[in-house]
Amino acid sequence: MSKFGELISAQVPVLIDFYTDWNESSVSMHPVIRDVAAALGDKAKVIKIDVDKNQELAEALRIKGLPTLMIYKEGQMIWRQSGELDANTIIGLVQDYL
Repeated sequence: MSKFGELISAQVPVLIDFYTDWNESSVSMHPVIRDVAAALGDKAKVIKIDVDKNQELAEALRIKGLPTLMIYKEGQMIWRQSGELDANTIIGLVQDYL
């Protein structure tokens, strides 16, 4: 989990997509998250975390619904939501914290 601490301590906003490959909503978000990453470029970090491979972290963060999206800045969670969103909504949310 110390690696997670390093990931979220960036000066730029960090968007994290918690997903699994067996969850339909998670899978349908893959191209959306790819578009968000492309649109934001180096203004923000976009990270995908498979909850099946990171169960300890998912439990620590109380990930219940999938996908769960979070935005961190300088180590602090500043936004969180479970469920699907469109790319423009997510981009707008991240840009609020630039």
